[in-house]
Amino acid sequence: MQTPGEFVSGQVRSVREKVDQLAGSVAETVAAEAQQVSTVRSQVGEFIREQRSAARVSLRELARTAGVSNPYLSQVERGLRKPSAEILAAIAKGLEISAETLYEQAGILDRRPGNPDTIAAIRSDEQLSERHKAVLLELYETYVREHAAAPRTPGTSPSTAPSPAPHRVPADGPTISEETA
Repeated sequence: MQTPGEFVSGQVRSVREKVDQLAGSVAETVAAEAQQVSTVRSQVGEFIREQRSAARVSLRELARTAGVSNPYLSQVERGLRKPSAEILAAIAKGLEISAETLYEQAGILDRRPGNPDTIAAIRSDEQLSERHKAVLLELYETYVREHAAAPRTPGTSPSTAPSPAPHRVPADGPTISEETA
């Protein structure tokens, strides 16, 4: 028969083991999440550097147009800093790209299905209104999802598969009856 002191000692030992086990599990989770955040930061920084190089804009010039310090922007590009949504928007404006593109790279927005170049081209077309851009992106995403889900017969590739009949969208966007058809 256990004495009350032995019983309490056994319970304390059991609780300590459970706490140690949970602490180890939490530490692993935190470390994995920190690694994921670091990876996202690096990807955003690399993407910004690539876009800056493609636009032939110096680090100093982008920092000035984005309203951030040169060292801060350098740290963002190297993945040492995680910029806020406001800073990303300012950087996007300085690079003349869509803020949504940077938000997707940073994991703030979910990635849209489809080719990122096609999405960027739609977003950057200055001849389209914001409403037209939204409608085109929605149609494009729907096509990509449906095309990915469509069963393929052996020997056909996406480029040789028959395409659906063209659907005309009026210049001012689809009407209610067209959307429900």
